[in-house]
Order: sequence, then C-alpha cells, then structure tokens
Amino acid sequence: MSDQREIKIGLIGAGQIGMQHLERYATIAGVRIEAVCDISPEAADSAAKQYAIPRVCTDYRDLLADSDIEAVDVCLHNNYHEPVTVAALQAGKHVYCEKPIAGSYTDGAKMTHAAEASGRMLHIQLAQLYSKETKAAKQLIEGGKLGKLYHARSTGFRRRNRPFVDGYGTPAFTRKEIAGGGALLDMGVYHISRMLYLMGNPQPLRISGQLYQEMAMDEARRAASGFDVEEFAAGFVKFEGGMTLDIAESWSIHLGGFEGSSIVGNEGGIRFPGSTGAGEASPFTYHSTIADLDFDGRVDLDLAELRRKRLSPCPDAYDSSQHHWIAALRGEVPLLPTAALALNTMLISEGLYLSHALGREVTADEVRALSPSRSLPI
Repeated sequence: MSDQREIKIGLIGAGQIGMQHLERYATIAGVRIEAVCDISPEAADSAAKQYAIPRVCTDYRDLLADSDIEAVDVCLHNNYHEPVTVAALQAGKHVYCEKPIAGSYTDGAKMTHAAEASGRMLHIQLAQLYSKETKAAKQLIEGGKLGKLYHARSTGFRRRNRPFVDGYGTPAFTRKEIAGGGALLDMGVYHISRMLYLMGNPQPLRISGQLYQEMAMDEARRAASGFDVEEFAAGFVKFEGGMTLDIAESWSIHLGGFEGSSIVGNEGGIRFPGSTGAGEASPFTYHSTIADLDFDGRVDLDLAELRRKRLSPCPDAYDSSQHHWIAALRGEVPLLPTAALALNTMLISEGLYLSHALGREVTADEVRALSPSRSLPI
C-alpha cells in the first residue's frame, strides 16, 4: 500500500548532474530536499536559492548527521562514489548514486556489501531502464516472444563529442584518476546495463576487449584535460549459461552512426533505435517468423506506455530513475536491482580494460582479483 509521507532527501554534489537531479525531484510530489552539500559554498548556495533548500553545508558528514534526512543522492565524480556512499549507508541512510556505481569493481562491491550490511537500499542511476523501448522489450521477453535468449549487442554512438576537448563537460570526465575510464563508464554503463537487465543479469565468465584513443584533438585542450581515457571501446563477453554480448561504445569515431542495441532469442529478436550524427534514429523493431514468413514489426510505444500507466496502481513509479527511487522509498514498488546490474556492468567494463592491458581474454575471477580501489578521499 502506498505511503504518502514526505520523503526528505539530502543532495551531495551541486554540479551539473546534481542540478539535473534537483530539477527532476521538483516534478515529484511529496519530495523535500532538506539539505544540499558541495565543497564549493557558491555552488551549494546557488542550488539552495534556486530550489528553496533550507540547509547548506560543505562537508557531507554534516549532512549525514541530520536525522531528518532518510535518503541521500550522491552526485559526485566516479572515484568519490564509494567513500561517500559507504559512509551514508553506515549512517543509516538509503542511497541513490549516480552512474557508474564507482570507479572500479572493487569499490562498487564495497558499496553493495555496505548496503547489505546496513539493510538500506542502494539505487544506481541507470536511466535507460525506464525508457518506453526498454519496457516494451521487457514485456516481449516476459511474454515469451523471443524464446530462449542467447545473444545481445550493446552500442552507444557519438560521432565527435568527447568531454571538454570537443567542447562539452569538464576535464574531470577525461582523467582516469577522477573518472576511472572514458566512453565505457560515461555512456556504456547505460547501454550495457540495459542489455544485462533484459538478459536477466547473467554472471560474466570471460571478457575480451580493446580500447582506442585515435582521433585527432586540439593539442592545447588535450594538454589541459590530461586526456588519458578511451574514446572508443570494443568488447565481447561470455556468460554462465551460454549467452554472449558484444559491445561498441563511442565518444568519437569516423562513422555516420551505429545500429541500435539488440537482443535475440530462438523465437524472435528486438532492435533498439540506432543513432546518427544528425540526431536521427531508427525505430524500435521486433523480428520473428510467423507462418514460415519473416516478420519485421514496429510497436506503438506511446500507446503501450499510456495503457501501462492507466492500468498500473503506481502509474509514475517507472517514469524515471528518480520517480522509481521515490516509489521504492514509499514502499509502492520493489526497487529494481540497479546496484547488482551496475556492479556487473562495472565488472564487464573493467574486464575490457584488463583484457586490453594484458592483450588477451580474461576471466571474471581475474577481474575481481586484480580490480584496484580507485576511491579518492573527500
């Protein structure tokens, strides 16, 4: 039964992503941002003024000491996720953390273990789980229309849109010390986690990958950014049970677009919209054989979403990652396994990095054993 009590949240990190979170919270009834924390007093004060937040602090520990706050939203760079999230969980707060789960598998595992030990919820921002396309794909899979799943493809495309060096974002996105990685951890987390979700989050066994930073960039901005992460990543994963996944993730590549991610079974397949540099997209499609005829179909996604919302007792619970988070805090719906999905996504991503470094396929156990902590003190 729905709990309509007010949900009081503390925001840690008032940068670009933090402001996007505040904008989303403003659309959800019954949510109160009780405090905002940022190491920049000016950023915290600006956010507090814009969204009428009563408390401001520059040390996240002060925010965690507030007993009125039941949940925190961590909007920091990747390598700061683990120390702040673990401290918040140990302080008895539920935690919503930006993607990726952390800067390494080891740090992400510490977060999930802390959530289990504390009995608190850990939710990771995996926005594509709430898209109309993902919901339709899940419905087709659960309805048996793909049959036995055996392969998926995860793609993400930008033609030339590397953070900072191509004019978007800050240098923090391009430095392994702060971000942990490049295109894989910035964009790939969305696409890989969606395919894992649709596949039932199988456990990776073996991972192979190659990373690239080949395209020219302005040398002054290269030097200013300290750019030492991948702009393109390619990979292949074998899972327990025999399923496989191939990966192509691009911040920058000399192509006009990628076909969309896809997932196939022995009775049908799904292709997600692809992307081009012109902002165009191919449609969401379903493919099968009917009466011995090859069948390619489109789904009325808007009508499916309308019907889903009309029939749901909690119609807004899957509108966005934050809508879902609030619905779970209220006990309206069970929390999707975003932490487990994000942790396996990090295992795969780090497997690609390790495979590239060693020049060979690696096992998931090797990745777990060799994963370093990249956490930074804050």
